[in-house]
Amino acid sequence: MKILVVGGGGQLGAKIVEQAKDRFEVYATYLSRKPPLNESKIFQIDKIDREDTMNLIQKLKPEVVIDTAALHNVDYCETHKDEAWSANVEGTRNVADACKRHGAKIIFISTDYVFDGVEGNYLEDDATNPLNYYGATKLEAEKLVGQTCSNYAIARPSVIYSYVPFTQRESSSGKPLNFAMWLTQKLRHGESVGIVADQYSSPTLADNLAETLLKLAESEKTGIYHTAGRTRLSRYEFAVKIAQKLNFDQRLITPITTDQLKQVAKRPMDSSLSVEKIEKDLDLRMMAIDEALDRFDRQFLSGENE
Repeated sequence: MKILVVGGGGQLGAKIVEQAKDRFEVYATYLSRKPPLNESKIFQIDKIDREDTMNLIQKLKPEVVIDTAALHNVDYCETHKDEAWSANVEGTRNVADACKRHGAKIIFISTDYVFDGVEGNYLEDDATNPLNYYGATKLEAEKLVGQTCSNYAIARPSVIYSYVPFTQRESSSGKPLNFAMWLTQKLRHGESVGIVADQYSSPTLADNLAETLLKLAESEKTGIYHTAGRTRLSRYEFAVKIAQKLNFDQRLITPITTDQLKQVAKRPMDSSLSVEKIEKDLDLRMMAIDEALDRFDRQFLSGENE
């Protein structure tokens, strides 16, 4: 099977490429950080460039396109709405149009932030109501993919994290690639951190998410799927579990409230997701937090000792 990973240099995209390259014919796009692939199989293309995107998919003729590329910084999206719309909506439109034209299945990576967080443990068909502009752009992109393509899947993860090698630890904006790596850097230097205890989600190990997306790529299943971790946790509880697993001093972690954090963009208070549908339809089991952190811990110890 020929797969194109859009955004193959990002946290999730790189995991997909790593897991897929020995099993499938894999190609990837990137902006700044190169995917772990042969130079002949990677292309420095921004999906907001319609002509480049259409031409690449026409040239490669992939059977599946996994679109992970997005502007993910929630607060930045709130203050740079035109840029967020261009990347998250118009860029996705280009990928979806190209997939429709060339008969490729598109798997679009969305977010738990399409929900308002009032209820929690959301099912795929629960009403959406994003509280911030990032969530609004991703929901608009979901609708666009569904209207454009008949052979599509939308995957909604929640708080994606993974071990990231030292050389890749900062995004193009200079920010750490994920919460878990940010936290470990703080704790290993003995820095105290305040972590919100009133925001709940379903933390998702990128490795497990990549495995699930590749199974979705191989299947004939279509529609919306929640592809998150199985455990609902507050961000503070998540941080404490990371500290415990990696033997850092959890006393450095102090619970705070959302009001104290003063985030630019409003966050849903409980955006946890039910994963029953994906587990049933693909006959798999999304990782619970302890299993996922065991894997994260092994990667962390191996990577830090290199």
